[in-house]
Amino acid sequence: MTAELVERIVGGQHPSGTPLPPEPILCETFSVSRTVVREAVKILQEKGLVQVRQGSGTTVTPPSMWDMLDELVLGATIAQDDTLAILDDLVVTRRVLESDMANVAARLADPETLQRLRDLVDRMDEMVDDHVAYHDHDRAFHDTVMQASGNRIARGVVRSLESQVVNTARYMGRTERALCVASNEGHRRIYDRIAAQDPDGAAEAMFAHITEAWLVRRDGSGSPARLQR
Repeated sequence: MTAELVERIVGGQHPSGTPLPPEPILCETFSVSRTVVREAVKILQEKGLVQVRQGSGTTVTPPSMWDMLDELVLGATIAQDDTLAILDDLVVTRRVLESDMANVAARLADPETLQRLRDLVDRMDEMVDDHVAYHDHDRAFHDTVMQASGNRIARGVVRSLESQVVNTARYMGRTERALCVASNEGHRRIYDRIAAQDPDGAAEAMFAHITEAWLVRRDGSGSPARLQR
């Protein structure tokens, strides 16, 4: 019930500023008890989708109040967005955080971390014909950079965002060999700058890699103007 109400709100069936149907109607619609309805509304309120006021009922809130890091909210928003704007915003957020973490990693990475990054890049060169194995190592490479930065909060945000979209076709896009080859060239540039202890270069290499990889994967819906800087 909660997941379906999230989809209905995000999809506009219950527009912002309008009241959510009263308890008796929700009970009848979903064939559940009042207790279940009240628990669902409480969860919706925690996700920022509704506001409950004594005597005024339950009102759907504007999108600016929604918790976009919530799994159900983000998933429903991505599914409803034909322009790819929400995925563009996700990539921009990831790009900002990972560029900063690459900058820090270039200053803090120890020899063991550098060796792991190099090993991952070398292995990915051998996996360009197997996109599933390649992407597993791709994620390990990025996570190693993030861990090297020591920024647990930024890493947590990136991992949370990625976990919602890593298995969706709209985010993963095309997977042919040439794209894996080009992607790993980006990884090698990042590794080279981190190994050279070049913080600005590492940040620029990460920024360019994330941007270029997404532009190639995008299916062409809408304008990528949100990615421009």
